[in-house]
Amino acid sequence: MPFGFYIIMAAQFFSALADNVLLIVAISILRDMQAPSEYEPLLKTFFTVSYVVLAAFVGAFADSMPKWRVMFISNGIKILGCAMMFWDVHPLLAYAVVGLGAAAYSPAKYGILTEYLPHRLLVVANGWIEGLTVGAIILGVVVGGLLIRPDIAEALLGFDFPLIDTGVDTVGEMAISFVAVFYLLAGLFNLRIPDTGVDHRVLHKNPWYLLREFNHCLWLLWRDRLGQISLAVTTLFWGAGATLQFIVIKWAEASLNFDLSKSSMLQGVVALGVALGAVGAARIITLRKSVRVIPLGIAMGIIVLAMNFVHHTWLAVPLLVLIGALSGFFVVPMNALLQHRGHILMGAGHSIAVQNFNENLSILAMTGAYFVMVRCEMSIYLVITLFGLFLSSSMFLVKRRHEANQRHRDDVIHLDDSKH
Repeated sequence: MPFGFYIIMAAQFFSALADNVLLIVAISILRDMQAPSEYEPLLKTFFTVSYVVLAAFVGAFADSMPKWRVMFISNGIKILGCAMMFWDVHPLLAYAVVGLGAAAYSPAKYGILTEYLPHRLLVVANGWIEGLTVGAIILGVVVGGLLIRPDIAEALLGFDFPLIDTGVDTVGEMAISFVAVFYLLAGLFNLRIPDTGVDHRVLHKNPWYLLREFNHCLWLLWRDRLGQISLAVTTLFWGAGATLQFIVIKWAEASLNFDLSKSSMLQGVVALGVALGAVGAARIITLRKSVRVIPLGIAMGIIVLAMNFVHHTWLAVPLLVLIGALSGFFVVPMNALLQHRGHILMGAGHSIAVQNFNENLSILAMTGAYFVMVRCEMSIYLVITLFGLFLSSSMFLVKRRHEANQRHRDDVIHLDDSKH
C-alpha cells in the first residue's frame, strides 16, 4: 500500500474513535438527565437522519473538491456538534449535528479509496479500513465506558492545570473534552492526506438538478445485477449492526446484570470479532469470490438467537466475538464489490452517497422499530428473537435473488480474481 493509505487510515481511526466515545457519553448524559429509556436508540436515529436527507447533496459535494478537504470540513462540523453538547445543548440535537458532519465525511473517506487505489486492492483496503474502524469502535466504547466510571471520572475531574480554569466541572464535560481532542487529531491527519489528482465536478447550484442526478444514480445501482446484491447486503448489515449496539446494552443489563459501563465493553467484544472477520476476509476473499460469503449473513442471524440462552459472561464473550467475526467476514467483500460497481457506474462520491442513503434508511427503520419495541416494554428476549429471524430470512431472500441473476447471466466471472 502507498504511504498515503496509512494517513487515510489514521484520519479514519481518530474520527471513528471520537464518534463512538461520544455515543457512550451521550447515553450517560441522557441517563443523568433522567430522560426516557427509549431516547437512547433515538441517538442513532438523530445521527443518521442527515445521511438520508442530505444524500443527494453530500455525494456531489464530495466529488466537487479534493477528498482530503471534504474530510477536513466535515470533521470541523463534528467538532461543532461536540461543542454544542459541552454547552448543554440537548444530546439528541448535538449528536444530530455530529451526524451531519459524518454524512458529509463518509463519501469522501470511502470514495478516496477508489480514486487512490487500483480495483484489485479494494477488498484488502476495505478489510483494513473496516478492521481499523472496528478497532476504533472497540477502543471508543472502552474509553467511553472508562470515562464515565465514577472512580476514574472523579480522579480526572480532580486534576487541575496550574493557573488555568478549564471550565470542566462535570463528568460529561470532562468526557466531551477528550472526544474533542480525538476530533482535532483526525483533522490534523486530514490535512496530510494526498491529493489523488482525479478531476472534480463543479458543484451544481440547482438543488433540483442534484436531486434528479441522485435519483438516477440510485436506480442505476439498484438495477445493476451485482450492485443490487451488494447494496442489499450492506443495507441490511448496517441497519442490523446499529440496532445490535443497543440490543447488546439492554441484553447485558437483563441477562448479565451489567451497568452501562460494563455493557459498553461488550460492544467492544462484538467489534473485536468484526475486526478479526474483516482482516480474515481481506486476506482470503477476492473480488470475484465476494458473493460467496452471503450465507454467512444467514448464519449470523441464526446464531444471534443463542443470546436468549446465555446468562454467564464466559459464554457471552465468545458468542459475541463469533457474531462479530461472521458479520465482518461477509460485509467487507460486499462493501468492496459495491464500491467497485459504483465507481464504474457513477463515480466514487455519488456511489458512496447512494450507499449511505440506503444503509442509513435501514438504520432509521430498524432503530425506529427497536424504539417502538422498547416503548411498548417488549421483552429483550423477544426483541432478540425477532431480530435474528428477520436478519436470516432477509439474507436468504438476497441469496435467492443473486442465484436468479446468475441463471440469467454470469456477471461474477468478469470480476478480478487476484489477491495482490
